[in-house]
Amino acid sequence: MPVPLPESDSEDELPPAWEERATNDGFVYYVNHQSKTTQWTHPRTGKMKRVSGDLPLGWSKHVEEGTGKIIFVEDATQRKSYTDPRLAFAVEEAPQAVGELRQRFDSGTNALQVLHGRDLSGKKALITGANAGIGFETARSLALHGCEVIFACRNELASKEAIGRIFAEKEVAGQKCKFVKLDLASLRSVRDCAQQVKAEFKHLDYLILNAGVFALPYSTTGDGFETTFQVSHLSHFYLTNLLADLLDHTSRVVVVSSESHRFSRLPSDFSETDLSPSANKYWSMMAYNNAKLLNVLFACELSKRWKTRGISVFALHPGNMVSSQLSRNWWFYRLLFAIVRPFTKSLQQAASTTIYCATAPELNGFTGLYFNNCYVCDPSGPSKNERMQQSLWTLSEKMIERAVK
Repeated sequence: MPVPLPESDSEDELPPAWEERATNDGFVYYVNHQSKTTQWTHPRTGKMKRVSGDLPLGWSKHVEEGTGKIIFVEDATQRKSYTDPRLAFAVEEAPQAVGELRQRFDSGTNALQVLHGRDLSGKKALITGANAGIGFETARSLALHGCEVIFACRNELASKEAIGRIFAEKEVAGQKCKFVKLDLASLRSVRDCAQQVKAEFKHLDYLILNAGVFALPYSTTGDGFETTFQVSHLSHFYLTNLLADLLDHTSRVVVVSSESHRFSRLPSDFSETDLSPSANKYWSMMAYNNAKLLNVLFACELSKRWKTRGISVFALHPGNMVSSQLSRNWWFYRLLFAIVRPFTKSLQQAASTTIYCATAPELNGFTGLYFNNCYVCDPSGPSKNERMQQSLWTLSEKMIERAVK
């Protein structure tokens, strides 16, 4: 349980042992000299601050001889200080209330429209399941706007063919795409993928957990878990935590869920056998619904655990019965998806909410929200159950720890 902070007449006053500092680009962060930790949110208010990128007029920055520390000098008086003078003018990043967010896009908007006029050069994204369907359109849209995209996928051939299609459309965009092997049915593959990404990249701006399976006949992975559960939740949970060091206050985690999470029948006091059922308790449709609920529960809990790091975490619904490869596992669903195809979103439209959650500037400062049609909406009651959120995190950690020994 967190130690209560000493009382203060000023909500903005720092508690003992805390110091306020600023990065060169104007982000304020807080150092706790007692615990030797840092965080991006104010220890009392829980809010983030920014300062002007430039020093106040008449101040300059130097490196102190002997110590190598950064010092600030007031040119007129030659007064020296270790405290950044910009901090006197720091202002809270005060996002508008959730209810005040303006709906700029709707169900008819496509992903490229969301990115109209945006330059994502220098940004880096990792997308699971990027070689087909909604994941491909997400990757394509980001790459066409200058983002470097990691295709984290199981099928190397299909991924390289997908990258080739982007290359044919815009050569410089295709050159920014890279395949990294990721089989979500194997925790070892997840670990190997994370190790490769961390060896080649120092930072990720967008971690997009897109991959999933639907209507699978019952099967278990090599790790011993029911496949839908591991592919759609457990491996994404593992991957996210393994890549935590590449994410910072400028990063966003986007979890692709579904409105199907509202039809889950997962009990509030679920156990491991509820998450990863045996064959005689398995129904493919309910396994999918449950997995989508786990996506939202995970996103909510992650948003709370990483709030002090300033990382935004969002979950979303891409669209109903979108014509993608998700329905490939049973002829009945392939037929059903084909029948409703004229009445559902295109893949470009289905990718729009993912793109919005990853890149929309008006979402800065927000976290733990659920989106549909590029607009925030209320998820199901069970998905907001804090005990279920915490229990899922704990059980997921235990299941992974046991499996990777």
